[in-house]
Amino acid sequence: MKIYWIGMIAALAMSTPAFAQHVNVGIKGGLNVYNVSNDENDNADPRIGLHAGLLGHIHLSDQFALQPELVYSAQGSQFTVGGSDFKLNLHYVNVPLLLQYMFDNGFRIEAGPQLGLLIAANSSVGNLETDVKDDFENTDIGIGMGLSYVNPSTGFGVGARYNHGLTNINANGAVSSYNRGFQLGVFYLFKHSS
Repeated sequence: MKIYWIGMIAALAMSTPAFAQHVNVGIKGGLNVYNVSNDENDNADPRIGLHAGLLGHIHLSDQFALQPELVYSAQGSQFTVGGSDFKLNLHYVNVPLLLQYMFDNGFRIEAGPQLGLLIAANSSVGNLETDVKDDFENTDIGIGMGLSYVNPSTGFGVGARYNHGLTNINANGAVSSYNRGFQLGVFYLFKHSS
């Protein structure tokens, strides 16, 4: 399943330039509100983190575009165990590939697959921090959906997105865990034109 999604994302990314009318490159960043969802952590609170990275905006037509991104994302969750605050910090490089429908007024709706590559993971209780990267899968496949607005004359924009993990990120044990979270951010497209 993972190989299928990785292959699909790579094929779309490589074939897109042949159909593109024009391409913009940009930067983005903002706030994450993420949780690790499973049947055993109903009381978990989301982790507040940041995301930052690069994006491409590839016009396929006047109304449709592809937006590949390369984004660092701080994810995880937090909860209380036996009176102690427990934090799970997951650090990903996410590679979403979103299909966008562009309205004439600068608004856009978007959806598409996302590949997440785990670069670090640690848990902390009080001042004690433990490396737990081996407890998690190295890749995460999900789907993102959201909306954004870009000011056509400046290239500055804002966006909101929900990311829904589809694959179990728990490498050990019988409990299946999934990344789920919201992102709110700003972006800037260099040399933006409509």
